[in-house]
Amino acid sequence: MKKLLNTVLTIGLLGPIAIFAAENAVSESSVLGVDSVHIRSLAASCAACHGTDGKAAAESGAAVLAGMDKNQLSTKLMAFKNGIANATVMHRHAKGLTQEEINGLAEYFSAQPATAAPVLKSQKLRADHAH
Repeated sequence: MKKLLNTVLTIGLLGPIAIFAAENAVSESSVLGVDSVHIRSLAASCAACHGTDGKAAAESGAAVLAGMDKNQLSTKLMAFKNGIANATVMHRHAKGLTQEEINGLAEYFSAQPATAAPVLKSQKLRADHAH
C-alpha cells in the first residue's frame, strides 16, 4: 500500500511538470516553424514587395522568394542583416530579424510552390467619378 501511495504521489507531483515540459517543448518548436503564426505574419509583411507567398510580379523588380533554396535565402537575409549585401530597404528589414526568424522565413518561402509570377495588367481609372 505504501509503495502504491508513493507511486500515486510521484505521478501526481511529476504529472503536471511533465505536462508543462511537453507543452513548452511543443510550443518552442512550433513558435518559429513554417506553420507558426509568427513566421506567417513576418512572411505576410514581405508581400508588399515580394508578393503573396513570395510570388513577386515580374514588373515589380523584387526577388521571387517562392521556391528559393532555403540556404540561399537564409544566407542572403544574413548578408542584408550584417550590411554585407547592398539594398534599398532589405538591410533595414533584416536587421530586426533574429537568426531563428531568418531560418523560419527561409523554410517558409522555400516550401512555397515556385510558380510563374503573375503579370499585372494596366487599369484605366475613370476621372468622372460616375457610378
